[in-house]
Amino acid sequence: MKLATALILAVPAILFAEAGRTADAPVVVTSIKPVHSLVSAIMQGVGTPELIVDGAASPHTYNMKPSNARALQNAKVVFWVGPGLEAFLEKPLEAIGSDAVVAELAKAPGLTKLKFREGGAFEPHDDGDHNDGDHHDGNGHDHADEDHDHEHGAFDTHLWLDPQNAKAMAAEITTTLVAADPANALTYQANAKTLDDRLDALDKEVAGIVSPVKDKPFIVFHDAYQYFEHRYDVRVAGSITVSPETIPGAERIAEIHKKVGELGATCVFAEPQFQPRLVDVVIEGTKAKAGVLDPEAATLDAGPDLYFNLMHGIANSMKDCLARES
Repeated sequence: MKLATALILAVPAILFAEAGRTADAPVVVTSIKPVHSLVSAIMQGVGTPELIVDGAASPHTYNMKPSNARALQNAKVVFWVGPGLEAFLEKPLEAIGSDAVVAELAKAPGLTKLKFREGGAFEPHDDGDHNDGDHHDGNGHDHADEDHDHEHGAFDTHLWLDPQNAKAMAAEITTTLVAADPANALTYQANAKTLDDRLDALDKEVAGIVSPVKDKPFIVFHDAYQYFEHRYDVRVAGSITVSPETIPGAERIAEIHKKVGELGATCVFAEPQFQPRLVDVVIEGTKAKAGVLDPEAATLDAGPDLYFNLMHGIANSMKDCLARES
């Protein structure tokens, strides 16, 4: 009798424990740190996605590892931006078969997309850049076929540098996860709502950080910041190179050096994955200062907070450099 009573009393506790337990998470693989961060935030309480481009590596120059290939083979869901950014993933994703859902976030509904600009010095606020198109370097060379094909690469793929684009990507991530793993749908949706609110707050915080220096022009290592520029009205005056894997020629360097001189005291920003020697050449003999921007989060620890640290880091680096006296 005592045993029967004990079992009866234990049943509600067992049922309560089972109700609070999430179903096993699917194997989810992500391409780069900013995407991994958004997916991690939505998957909190369910599981942790795997990351391919880890550490200080760049998707522009990344080579697949055997461990990456194994991760893709085991994946149920894969998130990437698209072939315009992670070209190294295009063939491996074609080879993984139909068992995995592959979500190309560059196709998420509601994204603002900006086409590639001509390299070198930019005209102030190219607001006509919302259409697809080819891009050229300062010497007139067409890079659409070299680095980004016509079908996929007509627009700048650094989409996450606008928090409103991050919201659109997060919505697509949520939809994909709910469809692939309906048992955990409520958790994904609740996390997505929290993330959405945090991204709105971040948007306002970043705008406040850069507001005092948004009229000061600066030069970047490669043209990865259009979305940040258009969102916050900062003045990117040019880039040293079209893309990190393309070494700029003497004509490009001379053009940028001249632009720095014409602008007066400004900043030239390097990136942590690439050698800063070109930045030193560009600022030599000018009043310009050197800084560092990290658009792909090379120096940050992966996780759900990385995206917020990334955006704050870019904003604070701009403010700190541009606010310094010459």
